[in-house]
Amino acid sequence: MNLPTEVRYRPYADWTADEIKHIEENVAKSPWHATYHLEPKTGLLNDPNGFSYFNGKFHLFYQNWPFGAAHGLKQWVHTESEDLVHFTETGVKLQPDNPHDSHGAYSGSAYPIDDKLFIFYTGNVRDENWVRDPLQVGAWMDKDGNIEKFDQVLIQQPSDVTEHFRDPQIFVYQGQFYAIIGAQNLNKQGFIRLYKAVGNDVHNWELVGDLDFGGTGSEYMIECPNLVFVDGKPVLLYSPQGLDKSELNYDNIYPNTYKICQAFDTEKPALLGASEIHNLDYGFEAYATQGFNMPDGRALIVSWIGLPDVDYPTDQYDYQGAMSLVKELTLKDGKLYQYPVAAMAELRGQAENLADKAQTNNTYELEVTVKANSKAELILFADKDGKGLSLTVDTENGQVVLDRSQAGQQYATEFGTSRSCQIDNHDITLNIFVDKSIVEIFVNKGEKVFTSRVFPDTDQTGITVKSGSISGTYYELNY
Repeated sequence: MNLPTEVRYRPYADWTADEIKHIEENVAKSPWHATYHLEPKTGLLNDPNGFSYFNGKFHLFYQNWPFGAAHGLKQWVHTESEDLVHFTETGVKLQPDNPHDSHGAYSGSAYPIDDKLFIFYTGNVRDENWVRDPLQVGAWMDKDGNIEKFDQVLIQQPSDVTEHFRDPQIFVYQGQFYAIIGAQNLNKQGFIRLYKAVGNDVHNWELVGDLDFGGTGSEYMIECPNLVFVDGKPVLLYSPQGLDKSELNYDNIYPNTYKICQAFDTEKPALLGASEIHNLDYGFEAYATQGFNMPDGRALIVSWIGLPDVDYPTDQYDYQGAMSLVKELTLKDGKLYQYPVAAMAELRGQAENLADKAQTNNTYELEVTVKANSKAELILFADKDGKGLSLTVDTENGQVVLDRSQAGQQYATEFGTSRSCQIDNHDITLNIFVDKSIVEIFVNKGEKVFTSRVFPDTDQTGITVKSGSISGTYYELNY
C-alpha cells in the first residue's frame, strides 16, 4: 500500500481514537483472517523479532506498523506461548520512543541473561534531510514485561558500510556472546559482519570481522542473518536481496536461503565447509526467517509469511502479513529438514479418509501419500468447477508444482503464478496445513517446504482430487 511519508511516520500519539476505531472496524471486515497463524491486530506484520525462551515461556515479537498495510514507523509487538502453537499478545511493545529509534524499532533478536531478556535491535534514525543513521541498540525486558532501553548505542554505523546495516542476531558459541549483522558495503554488495561482546558484557561490543560463508557478493544486501546450530553444525539462514539467479534459481522478489556448514572459526572469522546456497522455502511467501537454539539444543525457526515490496489483497482492509508455523530444524543425510513442532498435532480433530469435499472451513491438515512412478493433482480451495489452488506431485519426473492462478484474488503476478521444487522418485508424503488464506506444505516431513498466501473467493472451500492416485487423511484443526 502506497501512503505518503508524512502518514507512515506520523507520531503514534497523533492518531485519534476515531481513526484507530475505523482501522479496527475495517480489519474486522476481511474474509481472510487466519485461525491458527499469528496475524497483526491492525496494520502491517513483517519480520519475526526477539524469538527466544525466557522465564519458562517462548517469546516472539513481530515488527508492526499499526495504522495500515504499509511500512511506516515500526514497533515490536510482544507475544508469548507455552507450546509454540498458541501465541498470545501481552500488550507489551517496544515502541519508537527514543532518540536512538526515533524513526522505527527495526529488526533484532533476544537472549535471556540472568533474570532479564536482552533485546538487541536496530534503531532507525533519520535527520532533517531524511538521511538514515542505523544504530544497533539494546534494551532489557523483565519478567513482568517492563522494557528499559539502554542509554548508549551499542554499535554505530561503520564508515565502510552504507545506511543498510541492520538486524543483529545474538547467539552464544562456546560460552561467548556473538552477534551477526546484515550489511551493504560501499560497492553496494551484501555481506555479514561478526561482533563479540567484550568480557561477555552485552553493553560492550567489538568487531571480529566480515564473516566468510562462501558467498559471492552478488546480492546487494543481506537481511536477517541468523546462525543456528543443528547437531553441532552451523546453519546460516539469511535473506539475500538481489542475489544473482545464476547462483540460485528463485522466483520471489527476494529469496530466503540457507547454507549448512561444518564448523565455525571465530578468529578468521569463517563458516567452514559451507554447502551450496539453498532455498529455505519454495512457496510464494516466506522471508526474514528467525531462529534460535533452545537450552536443550533444539533449533527452532519462524518466518514472515509475506515479502517486502509486494501489495496484498488484505491491504484494502488495513492489515497485511502473518507468522508461519514454528518449525524445528533437523539434519538427515546431509539435508536440512524443517517441520512443525509436535504440539501442532494436538489440534487434529477426527480423522477422515481423503476424499472430494464440496465444502470445508478451510482450516485443516491433510496427510497424504503419492506413490513412486505416478502423478497426481490435488485442488485445495476448490470451487464447484474444480478451480482453486493446484498441487501437482509428479514422482516419475521428480517434481512438485504449486499453481495459484485459479485461486481467488490474484496479486504479484509479475513474479509468476506457480512455484516448484525437485524431489526424488519414490513415495512422497505431504503434510498440508490450510488456514483460511495460508497454506504450508511439508514434503517428506520437511525435506522441502512451500509457504504461501492464497486469498480464495467465498465459494472456494472444497477439496478435489483432480487426477491420479493419492491417498491420505483429512483432519479438521481445532484451535
